[in-house]
Amino acid sequence: MPEIHLGVHTIKSHGVTVARMHVHDWLILALLVVLDVILNLIEPFHRYVGEGMMTDLRYPLKDNSTVPFWAVPIIGILLPFAVILIYYFIRRDVFDLHQATLGLLFSILITAVITDAIKDGVGRPRPDFFWRCFPDGKVVFEQVTRNVMCTGDKSVIKQGHKSFPSGHTSWSFAGLGFLAWYLSGKIRAFDHGGHVAKLCIVFLPILAASLVGVSRVDDYRHHWQDVFAGGLIGMTVASFCYLQFFPLPYDIDGWGPHAYFQMLADSRNDIQSATTNTNTLNVQQSELGSVYMRPQHIVELSGVNTADSSPMLDALESGRRF
Repeated sequence: MPEIHLGVHTIKSHGVTVARMHVHDWLILALLVVLDVILNLIEPFHRYVGEGMMTDLRYPLKDNSTVPFWAVPIIGILLPFAVILIYYFIRRDVFDLHQATLGLLFSILITAVITDAIKDGVGRPRPDFFWRCFPDGKVVFEQVTRNVMCTGDKSVIKQGHKSFPSGHTSWSFAGLGFLAWYLSGKIRAFDHGGHVAKLCIVFLPILAASLVGVSRVDDYRHHWQDVFAGGLIGMTVASFCYLQFFPLPYDIDGWGPHAYFQMLADSRNDIQSATTNTNTLNVQQSELGSVYMRPQHIVELSGVNTADSSPMLDALESGRRF
């Protein structure tokens, strides 16, 4: 259906009402934050690393990353939110702002919890694990199991056991993947108009997320399988979270959130209910008006001679006045 404007729904006018409808969702978001913090504090599984396995883990340990850790929230959260905020100022629809923000945060946090839980459970060494384990280059192994006995910094070694999957990649695909879905709905990328330029806009965030993943391989922080798995997790979660709040982009109502159309449906039902009640009241009043007759009419219909019924008329008239 085409866009319907029933006035503006701003943060000031409808913000509190919309937020109260999803208060439990915001509580779950807070729970996800706490859970992810805990997953980052616990020690990951230390996978066995023998002498023969060190051959593929001797890549250089770079001091800096192409995409530093602090840049990931900017790419995956702030950039999509900026686009959502710009659309709010254009349309002035708090339903879209709230649902899109909620979907974006759920996409990021669910992805973060899944990624960090798998990291801790798998404990795969990073490609630069050798230099994290032995910063001086002197290899030390246990005599019996021939497992590594790392001599490096514990925090650096801890991060060295978190290669699979790539957190940078999963976060980027979660945020930018959600943005790709969001843009495809807003610009009606699948309206059968044949405008390929719209697809270029949709694919741009996905390309940016892919480049973040490529940088993790180039920096020897991850294996290619880590990046592939991270991108798959992020994009899958982003898709589920977007479709929880918005219709499919090729749907006729794909430009707006489910909550907006539910509000329109409720408004129509309220109007129809009020109209029905008004019509019923008018009919009842009309029926009462048709039944009401002066007393002399009732007497005439009863066959009583009005000339001889003055006492009866006076009594009826006095009763009516009373």
